[in-house]
Amino acid sequence: MGHTARGMAPFAWPDGHRAALSLTFDVDAESAILAVDPKYAGRLSTMSHQAYGPKVGVPRIMRMLERTGVRGTFFVPGLTADLHPAMVEAIVAAGHELGHHGYSHVPYHRMTDDEQKRDIERAFASLEKVTGLRPEGFRAPWWELTNSTPGILADFGVTWDSSMMDDDRPYLLDTGRGILAELPVHWMLDDWEQYAFLPEPHIGAVIESPAKVLDLWGGELEALADEGGLMMHTSHPFLSGRPSRVVTLERVVERARELGGVWIAPAGEIAAHARTAIAAADARPVPIVQLEEDVYGG
Repeated sequence: MGHTARGMAPFAWPDGHRAALSLTFDVDAESAILAVDPKYAGRLSTMSHQAYGPKVGVPRIMRMLERTGVRGTFFVPGLTADLHPAMVEAIVAAGHELGHHGYSHVPYHRMTDDEQKRDIERAFASLEKVTGLRPEGFRAPWWELTNSTPGILADFGVTWDSSMMDDDRPYLLDTGRGILAELPVHWMLDDWEQYAFLPEPHIGAVIESPAKVLDLWGGELEALADEGGLMMHTSHPFLSGRPSRVVTLERVVERARELGGVWIAPAGEIAAHARTAIAAADARPVPIVQLEEDVYGG
């Protein structure tokens, strides 16, 4: 979709950079499992698996970010802010960016438009109560936008999103009610597919070696750097907050600096630059392409 509007002209990254990397963290904590079924609230061991993220993973990740001089973007569900307010305050106090990640982590395709609006509004209220901040950036729970979600986000004043997968460079999305800068993601650059495991509920069944994961992410980083792309990396602190996995993230940063010309920045800064760069290139925003359920005529 993005290439259709822009062609394949080189993307104009700032200050002579040839590509970009953003380290983003979805602090789902308990919400990711409770969204599957609230009954898991009574499963203490399962909930402790999720609480590792805000209790141990986030502080360890922030220490790594401080060592490397990198500002990250932390997408926090409203429920996480309600359950772990001190952790959210610490993220903001350390100078990192706060992103909106819904309230309940229930995927939006399971909600009506009105339910989406209530979930988004409730999350804003929780994040503002803890931090006094109203995030401008959004990431959908489970990366599941519906055809309606982008317009709803624009109505709430959201200016950028990071939930789509149809490009590897930023583009502008015309929602019909406002323009969002889109920072595309992909499953191969998410730690969930590499590390997620629970006996129940089934959230994944493979625990990969960090060495294998570094090879995967490092290879994609090199290729994206050669093509002038954006590597939107996604981690979950209850997964990537483990010691050897944080070392792997640090090595991704080191590899980006070894490659040279890779701009490492929070997602919001990349989105703001994308708006300026795309406007300067006189490229039109991409409309939302809505397929009907009977697309095959069935």
